[in-house]
Amino acid sequence: MAESTYIVNGTVLTMEDGGFQNGFVRMNNGKIVACGPMRDIPRTEGAEIFDAGGGYILPGLVDAHTHLGIWEESMGLEGDDGNEDTDPVTPQLRAIDAVNPCDRSFREALLAGITTVMTGPGSANPIAGQFAAVKTCGRRIDDMLLLAPAAMKFSLGENPKMVYHEKNQTPVTRMATASIIRENLFKAEEYKKAKEKALSDPDCDAPDFEMKLESLLPLLRGEVQAHFHAHRSDDIFTALRIAREFGLKPVIIHGTEAHLIADILKEEGVPVVVGPSLSFRAKPELRNMTFETPGILAKGGVLTAITTDHPETPLPYLMLCASLANRSGMEETDAFRAVTINPAKIMGLDKRIGSIKAGKDADVVVYSGHPFERNTSVAAVFIDGKRVK
Repeated sequence: MAESTYIVNGTVLTMEDGGFQNGFVRMNNGKIVACGPMRDIPRTEGAEIFDAGGGYILPGLVDAHTHLGIWEESMGLEGDDGNEDTDPVTPQLRAIDAVNPCDRSFREALLAGITTVMTGPGSANPIAGQFAAVKTCGRRIDDMLLLAPAAMKFSLGENPKMVYHEKNQTPVTRMATASIIRENLFKAEEYKKAKEKALSDPDCDAPDFEMKLESLLPLLRGEVQAHFHAHRSDDIFTALRIAREFGLKPVIIHGTEAHLIADILKEEGVPVVVGPSLSFRAKPELRNMTFETPGILAKGGVLTAITTDHPETPLPYLMLCASLANRSGMEETDAFRAVTINPAKIMGLDKRIGSIKAGKDADVVVYSGHPFERNTSVAAVFIDGKRVK
């Protein structure tokens, strides 16, 4: 077996400080070992060589918000495990118990160069459950995990209203949605205090175990992020208000109107995962949807990622979404970063993925030409140094 694998003769876009017009990437034992211009390539005797043939070499693509493997391709109800819409409060749900790695969408994402995703429950419930960060190659979800739980999903706006209005059950207003989230976070805070007091005072009994509240504790301890499904600017502000009240780390998911309040989001240091923009304006809160949003946010200093929200937009179109954002005003470098290092940063996994740098996971995608060109194809994909396409 070869000691190292080299990808050579390609334009290397590292997503770090720069790149190399004619460069190489060296991988060994599942990690990136080195990268640089071809003139500096070490001796390659005994190594496996993949010739990029003048194409482009990028870090594996990352999507920070999907439902991959939870809404399964061509399955209908039998493969629909995204929304437990029998109860508006379900923080105890774990994405890893619903993801099917055998869903054909995993393979299709992999062949398109997407190597890591966040996946989790949908947006029917004000408190929806726990997301997980996973690699897109594998047969067993436990072996594909990067981080779980990676975030707690909250939903604001029209989706909870529509789902529970049909059931004649709360919430049917934005006020009720916010109050349900607050009520359960308050309960979780009290539960946390009672547990801590029982540990420090032998005369105090520990509270009875409650799975829902237990599941919110990592969020209150700052160990996981709060991902808020929010399209309208007023819903985004509700998310920020709740996050301040409980000391949460907020990430805005979708952010359809985030470009209208980019200055405030920059001031508060809140990242936004924008999309899916390659879709139909199917409801009122999407009326201001535009591919200009990610460019405005990036230029305004907001940490910005682009999402497909798979299966709303199929994952293989992630790079297309970046190219359309570029066509709508986003700088090319910012567009590439929005599907690589920026989602990795938002997920808190940028020490492992999202760029080509020594010591990081050897997740690399090779394109036959410029990734934004219509006729460009994915020539090769490596995950943890292993060629999977």
